[in-house]
Amino acid sequence: MEVVRLNRTSRIAAGHLWVFSNEIAGSPKGFEPGSLVELRDRKDAFIGIGYINPHSLIAVRILTRQKEDIDSHFFKRRILDSLEYRKRFPEDMNSCRVVFSEGDFLPGLIVDKYDDCLSVQILTMGMEVWSQTIIEVLDEIFAPSVIVLRNDSSSRLFEGLKREKRVVKGTLDKLPVVREVSLLFEIDPLSGQKTGFFLDQRENRVAFSHLVKGGKGLDLFCYAGAWSLHLAQKGAEVTGIDESENAIVQAQRNAEVNGLLERCVFKKADVFGFLKEEVSGGKVYDFVVLDPPAFVKSRTRVKEALRGYREINASAMRLLKRGGFLATSSCSHHIDRETFMEMLRSAARDAGRQVRVIEMRSQAKDHPILLSMPETEYLKCAFLEIS
Repeated sequence: MEVVRLNRTSRIAAGHLWVFSNEIAGSPKGFEPGSLVELRDRKDAFIGIGYINPHSLIAVRILTRQKEDIDSHFFKRRILDSLEYRKRFPEDMNSCRVVFSEGDFLPGLIVDKYDDCLSVQILTMGMEVWSQTIIEVLDEIFAPSVIVLRNDSSSRLFEGLKREKRVVKGTLDKLPVVREVSLLFEIDPLSGQKTGFFLDQRENRVAFSHLVKGGKGLDLFCYAGAWSLHLAQKGAEVTGIDESENAIVQAQRNAEVNGLLERCVFKKADVFGFLKEEVSGGKVYDFVVLDPPAFVKSRTRVKEALRGYREINASAMRLLKRGGFLATSSCSHHIDRETFMEMLRSAARDAGRQVRVIEMRSQAKDHPILLSMPETEYLKCAFLEIS
């Protein structure tokens, strides 16, 4: 195993798992992309073992701080550890994120469990090298009927990898159905957004449904209708909006499965345009859910993304009655919590409304956050009361 020496190590010593190219002594260009390297400091003291990609800004991602073999046993142990962590919490294990990349000390690997189906996402060259081993280990541990590779993330392009989606075990003749409390959701792990479902908002959906007792509201960027159905189950009338026709069909199907079609209406529309029309029409609602996709993929686009977040949040605030509730989120990890809150303050000023913060929330516990890596906390979710 080749050795990589680091110029700066304080952040790494504090627990961060990324080594940037400018922190390496000398050039990383001569290394084979995805190969394992041993990290040492300038005094030649051992730091850890990771995989390197000389073509990426994040040159090395650390797998372990121990001198140990990286093999099938290593991956099996790490995945079993992540599973045991999740078993400590009372959430239903019918569906959960089994592996959350750096949060489970397996950078570049995402694994979601949807009943008897695993949806696997490999994001980096270093994990791609071990993809077959990882699939075999997952098959051994879970023995699922279906394994889907969702390697269609644009981040793979920065690693020199192609984008692809395919079933590597079983078939999807019958789509998996997952439980969320007492609700059922049909999941399309091959064609749906992300890996098929947004598990990270599960706890937030349940918590917001406890605030809303009836009334009439909106679920914007509704995707498969998960927020809508939790609210409809509490007696609310919900209109879900999404620009994806496939999402609308899936949401309607989920409402039908749960016997909630009478309380839910799903419409295909651009959310920005829909909000402008509702505000112009003087519409008033008891609650609004804003759960948009990430508006920003890089730090250079943060200002542009913040304008979009500010616009839709101000519009949502204008639509709410006095005492109405807004659940609003950002899953852009380039926008931290403080920036998100400042955006909401600006949106409230634009809307001319006073706003109380009921609760600030983050991602579900099966998306663990490392204290040493702020990047692992990407989801911000605010419950607000509008005056």
